[in-house]
Amino acid sequence: MMKVLIADKFEKVGIDGLRELNCNVNYRPEVTAGDLPALVREFDPKVLIVRSKKVNAAALEAGAGMSLVIRAGAGIDTIDVAAASHLGIFVSNCPGKNSIAVAELVMGLVLSLDRRIADQVADLRRGVWNKADYSRSRGVHGRTL
Repeated sequence: MMKVLIADKFEKVGIDGLRELNCNVNYRPEVTAGDLPALVREFDPKVLIVRSKKVNAAALEAGAGMSLVIRAGAGIDTIDVAAASHLGIFVSNCPGKNSIAVAELVMGLVLSLDRRIADQVADLRRGVWNKADYSRSRGVHGRTL
């Protein structure tokens, strides 16, 4: 039975899916990056799954049987990839996982920049309302973004 340590928040459907594959899942989202090496040493997982938790060399070295670290997100900047490579541990991520959220945020920022929403909010909080200045937006209708 493959041991999987999930050391970050994770969807229940994912945990259930791993258990259906007969994985021994240890779900510990509350563990801190500082306590991760001790937990890895204690549980000795084959696979470590994180989202934003930092995985340093000490955590990687603590897992004698660890062969894979999965970042449940787009980047791998929270994982010491050099240390993992040195130890023969594969590092994987989920590219594109957040692409819809990023696209939505980009559209929100485009509108915010065009309409100067942040400036307007800051001015309004200071008791200033400069309608003539705020109405100079170009708008996005009919434009290629």
